[in-house]
Amino acid sequence: MSLAGRVALVTGGGRGVGRAISLALAEDGAAVAVNYRRDADAAEETAQAIAAAGGTARAYQAAVDDFEQDAEMVAAVEAELGPVSILVNNAGIASRGQSVVDTDIAELERVIRVHALAPHYLSKLVIPAMRQQARGDIVVISSAATRSLGANGAPYNMGKTAGEALAYTLAKEEKANGIRAHIVAPGLVDTEMGRRLMRAVAGVQDLRTLDADSPFGHVCQPEDVANVVRFLVSDANSYVTGERLYVDGSGRFG
Repeated sequence: MSLAGRVALVTGGGRGVGRAISLALAEDGAAVAVNYRRDADAAEETAQAIAAAGGTARAYQAAVDDFEQDAEMVAAVEAELGPVSILVNNAGIASRGQSVVDTDIAELERVIRVHALAPHYLSKLVIPAMRQQARGDIVVISSAATRSLGANGAPYNMGKTAGEALAYTLAKEEKANGIRAHIVAPGLVDTEMGRRLMRAVAGVQDLRTLDADSPFGHVCQPEDVANVVRFLVSDANSYVTGERLYVDGSGRFG
C-alpha cells in the first residue's frame, strides 16, 4: 500500500490515534505533516520517530478551529512538503458529560468547532490543490458514539455527527475530481482520552484489564484504527468512498 510521493496532514497527529496514523502513513511512504495545538513535544517526538525510521515528517502548530491558523499551516505544509493529498481530521476534544440543560454554551461551541467546523475549514483549504493530484483522500475520525447518540453528550454527539455529514457531502461533491471521503468511527480506544474517560465513568485504572471481555481479546489500540485509515487512503482501496466504518469490534451494521 505505497503512499510514496503523497503528503498527509494529520490533525492532532502527535498523540494517541493521531500518532498511530502519522506513523502508519509514514511507514507506507507518505510525507507527514503532524499538526498539534499545544503539545509541541509530542508532535516533535512523533516527527522525529518518523525521520529516524527513514521517513519525512514535520510538526505544525495550529488550533484547527481557527481558520486563519489553518490557512497559515496549510500554506506552510504546501511550501515545505508539497500539496496535501491525504487529510486526516483526527483532532478532537471530549465534552463534560452534562445534560443539555446543564451544558455550558461555551463548551458546546468549542466542541462543535473542533469536530465540525475544523474539518470543513481544512477541507476547504486543501481541496483546490488536492484536485490537481492523481488522487485525494479526506478522512474524518468520528466515533461509535454516533451509533447510539447517548444521553449527556450532546456537544460531542452533535460535533461528530456534523463531521460525518461533511464527509458524506464531500464524497458526492469531489468524486469527479478523484477525491474520496471516508468516516472511521472507533469505539473505546486505549489512549489518554480513553483512559481518562474510563477512570471517570467506571473507575477503571488500566484499560488492559478489559482485554478479556473485549472483542478479539483486546481493547482497541490506536494501531487498529490507523490500519483502517492506511487501507482507505491507499491504492488498495480503489472503489470505496462515502462510507462510515466502525472500528469497535461489534460487527453491527448502522
